[in-house]
Amino acid sequence: MFDCGDAHAPDQSRWSPGVNVGKPIDISDNCYLIHHAQGYLMWDTGAPDAVATMDGPMAGPIPWHRNKTLVSQLAAVGLTPDDIRYVAISHTHGDHVGNVDLFAKATVLIQQAEYDLAFAQPRRPFSPEHPARKLDGDTDVFGDGSVLIVSTPGHTPGHQSLLVHLPGTGWLLLSGDAAHFKDNWDNRRVPSMNVDAGKTIASMQHMADLLAQYHAQLWINHDAPQTSQIRHAPDYYK
Repeated sequence: MFDCGDAHAPDQSRWSPGVNVGKPIDISDNCYLIHHAQGYLMWDTGAPDAVATMDGPMAGPIPWHRNKTLVSQLAAVGLTPDDIRYVAISHTHGDHVGNVDLFAKATVLIQQAEYDLAFAQPRRPFSPEHPARKLDGDTDVFGDGSVLIVSTPGHTPGHQSLLVHLPGTGWLLLSGDAAHFKDNWDNRRVPSMNVDAGKTIASMQHMADLLAQYHAQLWINHDAPQTSQIRHAPDYYK
């Protein structure tokens, strides 16, 4: 797990309607590198590396800042962006796609619905020339059941999560933004900016069913207390 940004957000209720209105909250932003015999997969790419060189946080409703670049964290484990075969993104919000174009040789794995919406906007999430595989639902990335993209729409039309099997650790479900905090997950809260509340709830139920079926751990990307308890690169889970 790489540190891909953090923020002291001014109002938790942006994500938890009616809860802690006006109360600040610390949020994390992570990227995850999966090493498979068939190649490396990067899950999400975080806030742009350029934020690490700014005097202050990134402008916008969420004041993201970075202590380390993604490129430097890859270098610390002996890799460059050109070593990555796939970049799979949970969705196309800026804190998840900020560095996609650094991985020029990697194929982006993205739901067709997400791609269509994102590239209909004036501001593109990454270069239209970037190699991309547009998916239609759940996908077994390497064909052996160890890395499964799971369609979890609701936050965005083509939001997806990642179910990963590690031989020693077991199954992990990486949330993307299907849920932002453990409290939201536990109470099935739907952020006001989500495009479809019904699909959000259905996706959370689908994830709960997968957690039970695979006896998996749920890693919630933006939950800072949980993030602080998970080992970061160059340490790893196997």
